[in-house]
Formats: sequence, C-alpha cells, structure tokens
Amino acid sequence: MALLDVRHVSFTYPLQTHPAVCDCTFSVEKGEFVTVCGPTGSGKSTLLRLFKKEIMPLGDMQGTVLLNGTERDQLDDRASAYLIGYVMQRPEQQLVTDKVWHELAFGLENMGVDRRSIGRRIAEMAAYFGIENWFERDVSTLSGGQKQLLNLAAIMVMQPSLLILDEPTAQLDPIAASDFIATLHKINRELGTTILITEHRLEDVIPVSDKLLVMQDGAIAHFDAPRCVLSRLDQNDPLLHAMPAAAQVYHQTGMHGPCPMTVREGRDYIQTYFDNRLPACDEQSAPQTAENALSFRHVSFRYEKNSPDVLKDLTFDVKQGEIFCILGGNGSGKTTTLLTCAGLLRPYDGEVRVFGKKIRDYKNQSLYQNCVTLLPQDVQTLFLRHTVREELADSRAEANLLPVDLQKLLDKHPYDLSGGEQQLVGLAKVLATHPRLLLMDEPTKGVDAAARRRLIDILKKLRDEGMTLVIVTHDVEFAARCADRCAMFFRGNMVSVGTPRSFFCENSFYTTAVSRMSRGYYRGCVTVEDLAARCLENGPREVHA
Repeated sequence: MALLDVRHVSFTYPLQTHPAVCDCTFSVEKGEFVTVCGPTGSGKSTLLRLFKKEIMPLGDMQGTVLLNGTERDQLDDRASAYLIGYVMQRPEQQLVTDKVWHELAFGLENMGVDRRSIGRRIAEMAAYFGIENWFERDVSTLSGGQKQLLNLAAIMVMQPSLLILDEPTAQLDPIAASDFIATLHKINRELGTTILITEHRLEDVIPVSDKLLVMQDGAIAHFDAPRCVLSRLDQNDPLLHAMPAAAQVYHQTGMHGPCPMTVREGRDYIQTYFDNRLPACDEQSAPQTAENALSFRHVSFRYEKNSPDVLKDLTFDVKQGEIFCILGGNGSGKTTTLLTCAGLLRPYDGEVRVFGKKIRDYKNQSLYQNCVTLLPQDVQTLFLRHTVREELADSRAEANLLPVDLQKLLDKHPYDLSGGEQQLVGLAKVLATHPRLLLMDEPTKGVDAAARRRLIDILKKLRDEGMTLVIVTHDVEFAARCADRCAMFFRGNMVSVGTPRSFFCENSFYTTAVSRMSRGYYRGCVTVEDLAARCLENGPREVHA
C-alpha cells in the first residue's frame, strides 16, 4: 500500500476560473524520494500544501488524498502532525521560539510527550544534525543555512513518515544547499523517511531522487525515474534548462549512450565521446569604461556598537553599464553591502559614492529619484495593494519587459502568488522608478530555469541601454551567464573579482557544474553552451571506450 495516494485531485483558488492543480493522480511508496519540478506557477507548492490539512490553502478542492490508506480529512490532528512534516521555503516563517533547544522541543511539548522522551529525542536529533555547538543560541543569531537545518531537525524530532519540503534551498548559498540536500538523502537512506520535495535547483537533488514528477499548467506532465524523464525530454523543451548540466550537454551534443545526471557521469560522457584537440575557450574581457557607477572606499559597518564588524575595510568599484554579481556564504555581508549602496545603512567609517557623488550628499530623497532602486530579498515588503493589477498600475510598460506574461496574475492577491511570481511582480514595480543603478538581492529565488534565462536577456538589455546592475545571488549558473564581473564575499570583504570565466574556473565549490565537469579536459567552460560548443568543435573521439 502506498504511503501517499493522490486520486484525481484538482484545486481552484477563490475568485479564479482556472484551477491551480488539474486532475493529478499519482502515488508515492514508503521510503521513496520524489522531486517535484516545473515552471514558476505550475502548481507545485499548491499541490504539496494539499497533503497537509493544517496548511491547505483556501479554495475549492476535488478528488481524494489518502495517507497510509486513510483520507487526509479523516486523520485526527495528532496523527496529521506526527505523520506529515512540512518544511517551508522561508525558514523565518516557521521558527516560533527564541532558542534553538526550545524550537526542537516545541512540537513534542505541544503533542504532550513526556519530559524524559523529549530530552532523549532532542539529544539524539541535535547530535545527528550537528546542532550541539549552537544548541543554546538565540534563533535570531543563526545564519540562513542554520535556520533551515533547525527547521528540518524540529520536524524530524517528531519522527514523521512523510517529509514534504517546498524549495528549502531557495535562500541558501551553494555549499549550504548541497549540504542540505545531502542531509535529506541521508535521512531518506538511513531512516527510511519518505521525501517529497519541490525544487528549482535540480543539480544536486535529481541524482538522489527515485522519481521525478514534472508539472505543467497544474497537471502532471511526467512521473517516472529521473533518467527516464531526462531521456524523453525534447532538446527544445524549456524544462530541459532546469535539469542537471550533464543532461543538458547530453541533449545538445547528440545524445550518445545513456543520459548522464551527475558531474562524474558528465565528465565520463565528454571524455568518452569527444576529443580535446582544442582544449581552451576564448578569454573574456572586463568592461573598459573608466567611469564608476558605485565606489566603496575602506567602508566598515556594524549593526550594534559592541558587535563585530559586518563590513571590514571594504573597497571596490562597479563600472557604469555593467552587471556586477556578488556571491558568497550566508551571513558574509552581501545583503548589508546592498543596503549600504541604497543608503539604508550608514557605515561608521569609509566613503560610498554613487555616480561620483558621496551618498550622504544626496538630499531630500534625490538618491531614489531616477537614480538608485533596490529589489529586496523579501520581495513581499514591496506589496501594498490587494491585487497585482493595483500593484502594477504604474508599472504596465515595465511589466511587458518581464520574462513571463503577468496577465493571468492581475486579479490575484500578491501574497497568493508563488515565490517566483512574487519576484517577477516585484521586479516590474522597481523598474517603474527608472533607475540608473539597480540593486537586486536574490532576484532568481523561486524563478524557474526558462524564466531565468529570459530574465537574463532582460537584464542584459537594460545594461545595454545604460543601466548598471549590482546583484547579490546564490545562483552560480545565473551569475555565469549574466554577469560581466563576479565577486566573492567572505567575512565582510571581497576576496576576488573577475570575469565569469576566470572567476568560476578558479573556484572549487562556488562554481558551476560545467566547470567541475570539464576541468582538466577543456579550459574555460562555465556554461552548458560553452561545454557543448567545445565538444562539437573538437568532434568525436576516433576510438570509443
């Protein structure tokens, strides 16, 4: 008997005529690891929320959801809480106490578990997740990765049979995201917990999945083993852009043999089927303009008088008309830098100039009048109206620039949108201010791969029209395709700056899957297009392995 059995489930939000989920039927066996993917707004998050009655959205649902053979609505509250764990995209929304240890105990206390059992379970889970060193810390002092790990531990301490995760790595840096997925795989393999996860970052999660469920316009397009789904995709299918780099290269180079899914399989694929007579890609050149749009000189900042510096003697320049991407770990100071650029934080030492003028000399809000605009990480802070139509009343021309059609969203409340849709509506709003310097904090968070590629085209068009863009991102694939220069942030300072090709080829972990896959065989490949072109230019090997 399946742990989760979904039969002809459809769901429509209030005041909407088109269902968000359309006649979905599938089952998940005990112990399976299932990844749900699809374009932004395809119904992934809505579908997952239908499986846990406590967080089911308001609207009209048809069909049946069975959990261990029992209808979802027939489960009592205690059984539902224990049976199904749910980890949200934004960790701050799920944390409810002030201390780490209390967060771990909170669910068990509410279920009436005796004190001795609570202590035993917490001790075991803290050791399993490596939480012991920060067991007594305030939750507010944790990094994004630690908060998400704490959320997962607080769910697992209740020993659920089904663990549901809605884009849990969206706000994590590449290393933290990879570690989080590895932890999920370990939980699935060692504890037998059934996992259902929706993700846009599929490079690490697909290789550990038993099944891949692909959604399109609320319906199920594919549900099968990952390698089978990847082999069936058409080369022009937008979904292919979301798949692991090895699978993308496979489709662009003739599809020889079985479809690779991992970096190791991708490396074996190119070395087996393609020669390396021409090993190097052309070098990239950095922008040559002499004018600076943004300058930091020896800037230091701390949030409290007696707290450590978040920015430490920071010095860098951003040229006019370039896209400058900042990468680095959670808590390294990237967002603080953007807020300082926007004049929202004032450093205690150093100087910040915007278009040659000291930032403190911009008076009477002139900094924000066709000059500087910030798209924040928490894009919901931009929304003040009841519908998207009202939000975009002054932004219609800018909305037409975006990589998706927002017409179908106009009558929805902004908070009812998916995370990716919220990002795109927020971008339309900030573009209405016609900035010369656009600051963006994680603009691809929750955005599907096809929309991300079209977004890159929009940002490059804005750059070519004279706009300067400074982007904080954890999305290394996005930065490799979009940036003119990339910078690595570490402990409040920039430790390296370079073109995407030089930057990513020198890194081991903050780099693209293509760079890791081709290193030692081809030089300078950082995108799928780089590697596919290099393979085809070199041609097939004379002797196949």
